[in-house]
Amino acid sequence: MTSPFGRLGAGRRGGRIPPGQRVPRDWPALHYGPVPRFRPETWDLRVFGSTATGEEHRWDWEQFQQIPTSELVGDLHCVTKFSVLDNTWRGVAGSTVLSLVPPAEGTTHVMVWAEYGYSANVPLADFATGILATHRNGERLTPEHGYPVRLVVPQLYAWKGPKWARGVEYLTEDRRGFWEERGYHNRADPWREERYSYQEH
Repeated sequence: MTSPFGRLGAGRRGGRIPPGQRVPRDWPALHYGPVPRFRPETWDLRVFGSTATGEEHRWDWEQFQQIPTSELVGDLHCVTKFSVLDNTWRGVAGSTVLSLVPPAEGTTHVMVWAEYGYSANVPLADFATGILATHRNGERLTPEHGYPVRLVVPQLYAWKGPKWARGVEYLTEDRRGFWEERGYHNRADPWREERYSYQEH
């Protein structure tokens, strides 16, 4: 099915791209650490933390592929100052995850966990408008770009959308993720150029 989200990340505040960004000829692949090997027989995605039932939910790869998918058209803005425009992402909408595994009352954020312990904190409302993408522009993601699953939240810098996602932790209070603990901005709005933690003050 097609997402009601429409097109996110374009045309805000009158500009086509956020300040300080440029449009590259292709889609650069940047990440911290090596590209993990996908093993479908052991892969799973966990949803845990402050769930409504207090229980953890888990999908293996076969089960995850049975979840209804959506499309989201949105730009991708990297903090290293490039923007890739007009991407059509396909995958499991954040809102679908929240519907299938409801968060407990008082949940405000999620921590998205990825391979090698990488993490990114995102407000619950932003996660709800994002997508756990498996495809871009009709093609399955490559390993360098996050295969099999990456979170995409077009209104935030791309580090808030971890490649190789493996878990969604519901939080009742905010907690900094991998790059936020290393000097990156906690909010990461590209239209405000929220790149570094010193800008929070």
